[in-house]
Amino acid sequence: MEALIKPIKVKTDVENFTLDDSEANQPLSPVARMFHEPDSNVYIIAMIGLKTKINAEVVKANLVHTLLKHSRFSSLQVVDEMNGGRLIWVPTEVNLDNHVIVPKLDPNDIDSPDKFVEDYISNLSKNKIKMSMPMWDLHLLNVKTSEAESVSVLRVHHSLGDGTSLMSLFLACTRKVSNPTEPPTIPMVKKANSGKSSRGLKGKFIKLWLAMWLLWNTLVDAMMFLATALMLIKDTKTPLKGPLGFGSSPRRFVHRSVSLDDIKLIKNSTRTTINDVMLGVTRAGLSRYLNRKYGELYIGESNKIDNGSSERSNNLPKSIRLRATFFMNLRPIPGIQELADMMKKGTKAKWGNQIGYLIYPVTIALRDNPLDYLREAKAAMDRKKASLEASFSYFLAKYFLKFGGLKMARFPSQTTLWFSNVAGPQEEISLFGHPVAYIAPSCFGQPNGLMIHVVSYANKMTFILSVDDDIIPDPHQLCDDLEVSLNRIKTAVINQ
Repeated sequence: MEALIKPIKVKTDVENFTLDDSEANQPLSPVARMFHEPDSNVYIIAMIGLKTKINAEVVKANLVHTLLKHSRFSSLQVVDEMNGGRLIWVPTEVNLDNHVIVPKLDPNDIDSPDKFVEDYISNLSKNKIKMSMPMWDLHLLNVKTSEAESVSVLRVHHSLGDGTSLMSLFLACTRKVSNPTEPPTIPMVKKANSGKSSRGLKGKFIKLWLAMWLLWNTLVDAMMFLATALMLIKDTKTPLKGPLGFGSSPRRFVHRSVSLDDIKLIKNSTRTTINDVMLGVTRAGLSRYLNRKYGELYIGESNKIDNGSSERSNNLPKSIRLRATFFMNLRPIPGIQELADMMKKGTKAKWGNQIGYLIYPVTIALRDNPLDYLREAKAAMDRKKASLEASFSYFLAKYFLKFGGLKMARFPSQTTLWFSNVAGPQEEISLFGHPVAYIAPSCFGQPNGLMIHVVSYANKMTFILSVDDDIIPDPHQLCDDLEVSLNRIKTAVINQ
């Protein structure tokens, strides 16, 4: 297969873009500046498994016509001493040899390829990219693992863009395996249609009630958000929650792929969304994991460790407050946009960090009926959808940065985990002629011990965990708990 991959220029949607001179010497956005804070100096790291060995020369040749055409990937972040020390974008020449790293690897020296790749990626979280060059690099590992023939690892400082921006750029560089001349199909999010319910007196009353409900929810959420940011409200100390101020701790990244068809079956049978299903599975998986951990703590009293499978053997303390910082795309057009549309002049879909965040409550409890996790997750998310908390948090960050300084605009550090999801392509794709086996993006540098990222690709859904080893030393067990929880919910749906 590798011999068929020739070093030729692959036509992509990015080719016609040139360096955006309008961004030269412009300051970083407020959210981009937050990603440089010591306790939230955040990087995005995307692990891409490939079905063939990587031809590094092909990759380099194509990067010239894709990533390097984008101003963020061809610009330095420079301190502007003349304007208060703010960071500005300054275009520069890019030396690809400084950005594309191809370590020389001897397969005979690698006992466990999966563990080697996991350790290599973990080591990337121990150091930062120098600001003397554009803040991204790409590592090409020709190591055969249990899931792929090779692995590429893209590391990007979060100030360059959010998940929607970077996924759009990545997809613009790929083509369908089934038709190498076509870009991948991008999932579209349909807007709710109010229909006839908005007509007449009854419709006006409903609109008024919904507006009042939105206002009330936003007020409550804003107060809770501020109380969390000011550390007046804290999550319960659990085996998942670490101490404050450890955003610079090394991370370990593990992932687990499950059937997207199973998730769609649950979604359709329960009239929920894919996001609801993933949040329900997360609630169930975290509950199983914590129940086991508390069982281990109580082993001296009970001589047996509970497997966390039912309410009748519950080791969980009562009234656990566990919350997630949930990231939301604030663009007027929801979902993933093609890069060509995102970069087009006059479009409403903008590049950059157009994200807000909300505090999402995660109930930790054992349920005999697995569908209860799904019902609780849907109810909590429906409540959050009827609120402007995400927009409020984005506004608050910009306001604090303007009037209160960076220290007041940090991400809430009192939540136990971060949660994020991005929709991927609906069919199998190839990257510069290399068929893709899986996509696993995540982050490091965040001020908590756990991040759960969810991404879809073709017929798979993948959980990616970013964990602090000192807090969660067994992330593969947590992956097992998430997968088991999904299977229990699926079985309950089939048997209902």
